[in-house]
Amino acid sequence: MTNQEILAQYGPRESMDYDVVVVGGGPAGLATAIRLKQLASEKGSDVSVVVLEKGSEPGAHILSGAIMDPVALTELLPNWKAMGAPLTQPVTDDAYVFLSESSGFRVPNFLLPPFAHNHGNFIVSLGAVTKWLAEQAEALGVEIFPGFAAAEVLYNERGGVKGVATGNLGVGKDGEPMDNFQLGMELLGKYTVFAEGARGHLGKQVIAKFGLDKGREPQSFGIGIKELWEIDPSRHKPGFVMHTAGWPMESDTYGGAFLYHLEGNKVALGFVTGLGYTNPYLSPFEEFQRWKTHPNVRYYFENDQGEITAKRLSYGARAINASGIGALPQTVFPGGALVGCDAGYLNVSRIKGSHAAIKSGMLAAEAAFDALANGRQNDTLTAYPEAFEKSWLHTELHKDRNFKNWFKYGLTTATLMNGFEQFVLRGHIPWTLHRDKPDHLYLKPAAECKPIAYPKPDGKLTFDRLSSVFISNTNHEEQQPSHLTLKDASVPVSINLARFAGPEARYCPAGVYEFVKNDDNTDRLQINAQNCVHCKTCDIKDPTQNIVWVTPEGGGGPNYAGM
Repeated sequence: MTNQEILAQYGPRESMDYDVVVVGGGPAGLATAIRLKQLASEKGSDVSVVVLEKGSEPGAHILSGAIMDPVALTELLPNWKAMGAPLTQPVTDDAYVFLSESSGFRVPNFLLPPFAHNHGNFIVSLGAVTKWLAEQAEALGVEIFPGFAAAEVLYNERGGVKGVATGNLGVGKDGEPMDNFQLGMELLGKYTVFAEGARGHLGKQVIAKFGLDKGREPQSFGIGIKELWEIDPSRHKPGFVMHTAGWPMESDTYGGAFLYHLEGNKVALGFVTGLGYTNPYLSPFEEFQRWKTHPNVRYYFENDQGEITAKRLSYGARAINASGIGALPQTVFPGGALVGCDAGYLNVSRIKGSHAAIKSGMLAAEAAFDALANGRQNDTLTAYPEAFEKSWLHTELHKDRNFKNWFKYGLTTATLMNGFEQFVLRGHIPWTLHRDKPDHLYLKPAAECKPIAYPKPDGKLTFDRLSSVFISNTNHEEQQPSHLTLKDASVPVSINLARFAGPEARYCPAGVYEFVKNDDNTDRLQINAQNCVHCKTCDIKDPTQNIVWVTPEGGGGPNYAGM
């Protein structure tokens, strides 16, 4: 049954009314909610705010490196340190290392451009920070509904957004309601703020419906794959931050890696691959595993005899924005706004987005509160983008606007030009580079590319996808329809496999997609939706844009611990 047929038979849906509905319980959404409640308290008024979070709890789906610049958090909650915010490990040293296959060169710190300095920042578990922000929001009276996935945008008779509907529960694989069926509910708001993170499912729809990306550069993304390890105390340097570029990536492929030393002998490490890569044989997951074998990286996981003594604790993956301000869409439309990575505020040069997410949420909240105070509803919050253009966040993003686009000329040129722009020109740049096509159009036919031979995992330092997904605590209700949908079921074999050698089997970091043989020896694509970690890479990189990621039942997906 289609959703319309289900509604006709089981409807109407129950509804709840709020002043502001926030979709997504990450830093951007929670900052929006907190700021609204703060303003209401200051003015002696009341604003009803609800936050929908598809994860089992706030922070369950949050994945980031992460180094956090506390500038926006300090604006939002000036006493965050006394309030017990989990920002406790300051950065003590920055290392930027260019890798060849067997050696590395560390750039002297005095030559690092301003965006590469992390003095005053903190190494954090962004999931823990998010959980703490949710506690602050609830203390202010924000209603948070974890395990509720917003599945549909609702529009009023004038075509503006009036809220969202949560997904139905208890629908079987065949699309028919089962015995435990529950109809979704409508959450209606005078304003609806979308804070779903990079490549948000509903945010993507809103951008398309209102043409918010007209005249803007195509959005660009990277896939970030991360692991959390516990290492020997003798190799642990609390607060030490290392970023690498170069090997194992080819010079024409954007990407890099990080290794952050947290407290308690923990290190967070990860690899980011730009999704504008051209070789369909490339596997971001395998590149990450190969990177760990480099002597400059492996050192932290072994003893003096070369034996791996560290223990891997967790794994995850998530697409991240890597576009810059030139690809930022219009962030407001009748009835709502886009904040955080749903819009694309992440500063890829700094490898940071949480401060931008919090600041954008605050700006949207201030615009929405003023509108509500003046009796407005469901109109366009023009004060939000106007405030952004006057903010330090706009200044920061504008200064770093060319960082990613230089990489189309290769790593060496990008390194030299970014250094020149930021170190010599100090961000006062008289030119702007542009990007003209989205990530999925960069893949070349397999016949034009060289296959990549990746080493087999050793199960000690390097691993396969399935053992990695296991420690991400990923789970979905098995009877529900697949949330990884195909516009045309014939395309994966007739186009993706035939022309591009089946790239979905490689770009997915969770083993969701695999090509298998039918009884008659023909090929078919098998989708293991149960493995999905909600990274959104397939929705971005599929060369024909035939894969569409939709929301599964709330509470499904990963449950990241310490990430």
